[in-house]
Amino acid sequence: MTMNINKDTQLCMSLAGRPGNFGTRFHNYLYQRLGLNYIYKAFTTADIAAAVGGVRALGIRGCAVSMPFKETCIPYLDELDHSAKAIASVNTIVNTDGHLKAFNTDFIAIERLIATHGVASDTSFALRGSGGMAKAVVGALHTAGFKNGVIIARNVQAGQRLAEQYGYRWQADDRSIQAGLLINVTPLGMAGGADEQTQAFTLEHLSQAKWIFDVVALPSETPLIQAARRLNKPVITGAEVIAIQALEQFVLYTGVRPDETLIEQAAAFARQAA
Repeated sequence: MTMNINKDTQLCMSLAGRPGNFGTRFHNYLYQRLGLNYIYKAFTTADIAAAVGGVRALGIRGCAVSMPFKETCIPYLDELDHSAKAIASVNTIVNTDGHLKAFNTDFIAIERLIATHGVASDTSFALRGSGGMAKAVVGALHTAGFKNGVIIARNVQAGQRLAEQYGYRWQADDRSIQAGLLINVTPLGMAGGADEQTQAFTLEHLSQAKWIFDVVALPSETPLIQAARRLNKPVITGAEVIAIQALEQFVLYTGVRPDETLIEQAAAFARQAA
């Protein structure tokens, strides 16, 4: 099926410091398969105020937001959904007749995955990282009732602030870590990065944990996930997170929820050149 772009075609977009292809391929695949008159394009910017103003002024239906704009875009928006308000971080903007409402579908995805994988809220956790995605994960865990957690972050200010906001502990390194759920929210293991071969937690840490969660989506089988599988540990992958958050963006933009088979096909297509 070919895309027929006309004056009524609705534009959706993304804003990122380093644009990728996953969202572009995922959304456009679904638009074409479902015959929806939409098109999706990735952008970057050096002027977030003007970019958000353009979303409003040009009637752009939806805008995905990635680092470093997840917090800096907030002053230019009209309304925050609870998913964005809970963590003061935005990854999705929906434009309804010039009214810009913000969501965080990372938060929604993580909430859902914790529940569907059956991770009990009395499980202790150790999370490595303190950036924007860490806020989504920690916020979702807190909302789900997790009370015993530690934030591992070399950035003292960011790590302590994140831990204190939700009543968790902070430490600068992973010494003496014992937790039922280990979570990597850093670029360790990310394809194309300097640390793509680095395992975010040691085998000793993995052996005593019950669950392993790596938010890195590319590759879907990071060194951490591969090591966890070798130890027969249940895992939650970044590929699951990115597919769910993209799907929820798609539903917010279009009002259409595809069936599971089509969602899996779109995610597989998107990963081929993400």
